[in-house]
Amino acid sequence: MENIIEVNNLSFDYEEGSHTLNDVSFTIKKGSYTAILGHNGSGKSTIAKLLMGLLEKKSGSIVVDGIELTYETLYDVRNKIGIVFQNPDNQFIGATVRDDIAFGLENNCVDPNSMEGIILEYAKKVNMLEFLDHEPTKLSGGQKQRVAIAGILAMSPSIIILDEATSMLDPRGKKEITQLVQQLNKDKNMTIVSITHDIEEAALADHVILLNKGQVIDFGKPEDVLMKTQQMKSLSLDIPFALKLTQLLQAEGLSIEENINKDKLVKTLCQLNSKV
Repeated sequence: MENIIEVNNLSFDYEEGSHTLNDVSFTIKKGSYTAILGHNGSGKSTIAKLLMGLLEKKSGSIVVDGIELTYETLYDVRNKIGIVFQNPDNQFIGATVRDDIAFGLENNCVDPNSMEGIILEYAKKVNMLEFLDHEPTKLSGGQKQRVAIAGILAMSPSIIILDEATSMLDPRGKKEITQLVQQLNKDKNMTIVSITHDIEEAALADHVILLNKGQVIDFGKPEDVLMKTQQMKSLSLDIPFALKLTQLLQAEGLSIEENINKDKLVKTLCQLNSKV
């Protein structure tokens, strides 16, 4: 599987000497679901802004789908990425859901004769078809994020970045968005990058990039990275419920037969927990 994002020796300071990001390097595979995990101040949201070209790096390089991000290629790179922010209210432009999904299409000069079909297609994908004439501000938190995602999908990006997109939602809204994102990743083979401090959300990803104080301190599958109990505690992060359960069962002498894939068991427990 080819890399769709390559970050090499990336550094950024909001203030001289602050070292918000310090020599960060990582890759993300095309069609994968990757969580960038860390506490507030770890630099994870700064990475999202740098990938979008909303901030200018101090040093290093960012390559998105084979294009190095520079001043000259800024809009080429942005056309490949859609971002969903923490507060959906900050993303609404139109008076109705239909208007909001149409906004990006209009900016990209999409043929008006084709626009309604695109709006209907993506409103249906996020289960918001019956809300097209509703005011976005009167929707629930989960519904608002669905509208935001529909507007992004209509632009046909290769990558969706979720920047703490579920952190302001109630459990029901968080569940709705988590399941939608998993579906998009599976059915559309869309590359998902989730910027999060939510351990349970990170446990559902294919890979986890663990950040602390502007540096990558671990990378790998969730069942490997998140099982490092002492490392997680040192960062004031918990381990996922499903992994805790696995450890408790083993501590109680539960024997997992050799023909059962342990990693698959952990992943299944994580997925079951997300549906509770």
